[in-house]
Amino acid sequence: MRNTDDAAFHESLEELKELVVSADAQVVGMVTQKRPSPDSRTFVGTGKVAELKDLIAATNANLVVFDEKLSPAQVRNLENELQLKVIDRGSLILDIFAKRAHTAEAKIQVELAQLQYLLPRLTRLWTHWSKQYGGVGTRGPGETQLEVDRREAKTKIAKLRERLEKVSRQRDTQRQRRMDTYKIALVGYTNAGKSTLFNLLTKAGVWADDKLFCTLDAVTRYFPLGNQQRIVISDTVGFIKKLPHELVASFASTLDEVRYANLLLVVVDISHTNCADHYQKTLEVLEQIGAEKVPRLLLLNKSDLVDAAGLPPLDLNFSPARIFVVSAKTQAGIDKLLNFLTDYVDIETRGLQRNQANNNGEARNSNR
Repeated sequence: MRNTDDAAFHESLEELKELVVSADAQVVGMVTQKRPSPDSRTFVGTGKVAELKDLIAATNANLVVFDEKLSPAQVRNLENELQLKVIDRGSLILDIFAKRAHTAEAKIQVELAQLQYLLPRLTRLWTHWSKQYGGVGTRGPGETQLEVDRREAKTKIAKLRERLEKVSRQRDTQRQRRMDTYKIALVGYTNAGKSTLFNLLTKAGVWADDKLFCTLDAVTRYFPLGNQQRIVISDTVGFIKKLPHELVASFASTLDEVRYANLLLVVVDISHTNCADHYQKTLEVLEQIGAEKVPRLLLLNKSDLVDAAGLPPLDLNFSPARIFVVSAKTQAGIDKLLNFLTDYVDIETRGLQRNQANNNGEARNSNR
C-alpha cells in the first residue's frame, strides 16, 4: 500500500484476513511489500512474484488475495505467473456479499454489483481464445465471444437496474405510508455489534456473529418507547474501508433507510484498536450516500471488552451528551440510552405530528 503508515498498513491486512475467514476460506500465508508505486504489470515486483510462487508451493494454496485494487491486466498477468486464481479485496467483498444475500432484493443488488465489477475485466476471461486463434488481420472467435459477453452483461445490468428501480419505487410507496412514523437506523462499521444491539432492542432474532457483513438486508421492526407506538428501527449493512463503489451504488435503495431516517444510532466497536478510524470511515460513507445531516447519537459498543478506566481517547468532535458507552452483550448502559431515547423521540415525534397536521391543513385548503 502507498502513503500508509505502519499501523494502518497492518490493520488493513488484519482486516483482509478477517474478510478471508468470513468468506469461509483459510489464510495459509502472507506476503507484504512497500514500494513508491505499484508495478504496472503485476502490482508487486518480480521478486515478490517469485516469493509468492515459493509460498504457494509450500502451502498448497489455491487462491491469492490482494489488499489493493488490481487492474484487469494485473490480474491476468499474475494468474499467468502464479497459475492459480487471483482476486483483490473488492472481489472478495463481493463474494462475501453473494454468500450472505438471502432476500430477492439483496441478490439483485449483489448480482448487479458483481456484473458492474466484472464488465471491465471480461477481457482476461477469453485470453486463451486469442492465443489459440487470434492473429494479425483476423478478428478471431475470442474477440467475437468477448463482444457477445460484454453485450449480454450490459443487457443483464440494464434489466437488474430496472428491477431495482421497481423495488426502489415500492420502498418509496412504503415510506410515504410511514410519514407519521419516527424512523431510527443503526449504522456503523461492519462487525461493530449493530445486529446484536438490534436484537436486544427489538427481540428480532436476526443473525449476529463475530464475522464481517452478517447483515446485508435492512431489517426493520417496530420499536415502542414509552407511550410512543409509531417508531421503527432498522438494522443496516455495515461499512468498511475500500468498499467497492459498485456495491454502494447497487445498495442505494437499501441505504435509503439510512438517508431517510429521523435519527441515526452510530455504533462503534470501542474495543477495536482502530475504532476512531472506523468512526471516520462511517462518516465518510454517510456523506457519500447523502445522510451526513441526519441527527445522530454515538454508541460506543463492546464496553465489556475494555477496562472502564482505559477507554481509548477519541477525538470525535461530538457532543458528550449524545455519546453512550454501552454493551449489547451485557446490556450495560442500555437503560441510560433508552431513557434518553424516550425523552428525545417524544419531543421529536410531537414536532413531526405538528408538521404533519400543518401539511394536511395546507392540502385541504389548496383543494378548496
